[in-house]
Amino acid sequence: MVQTIQAKNVTLRSLIDDFGIQLVDDRTFFLEWQGNLPEVSELEKQLLDRIRAGFVNLLNYPPLLEGVIRMTVVDPLLFLGGFYLPPFHVRSEPSIEIQTEDEGIIITGSLDTLVLKDRLWVLVVESKRASYSVEAGLAQILAYMLASPDLDQPCYGMITSSGSFMFIKLVKGNPPRYAVSKLFGIREPEDLVAVFAILKRLGQLVA
Repeated sequence: MVQTIQAKNVTLRSLIDDFGIQLVDDRTFFLEWQGNLPEVSELEKQLLDRIRAGFVNLLNYPPLLEGVIRMTVVDPLLFLGGFYLPPFHVRSEPSIEIQTEDEGIIITGSLDTLVLKDRLWVLVVESKRASYSVEAGLAQILAYMLASPDLDQPCYGMITSSGSFMFIKLVKGNPPRYAVSKLFGIREPEDLVAVFAILKRLGQLVA
């Protein structure tokens, strides 16, 4: 009997048991966020300061839901990073479906934001409400990344929640393997600059 699970209800335990996904505890596996980052101009830093100020202002008007976080933080970052321009295009809330090899379990759901280049998933962006930690969205975003149709290229993701950011790299295979970056905070100007530089770096890798 086939069991259908919503991605938002997926746990890391179920991804391990059903898909064999493995966490790689090796810094060299995910070097893309750690060095060789592009320069961020003074104008870009000024615009990032406005994004940060906008988020801090929103905290005064709870509840801060996923859609508001996306409009205030995620969309401006993607726009500033050039992800709305060729060779990329952005899809909002596309549906995905992945299935275990024995076809006993199907995971379905809709992503918050997906950045595409041809058939390569560059970024899967999941924006959780401010009361959640980024860890609350890790299993969900990994489930989405497992649905990437490209088996030969890494897939990258970003989660933002409660003013924090985390990047994820997934390499599909047998077994699929993933690693995460450190946590970045939007209240720290240097952190938001680093987040933006990492986004630009990931875009350069596939442009």
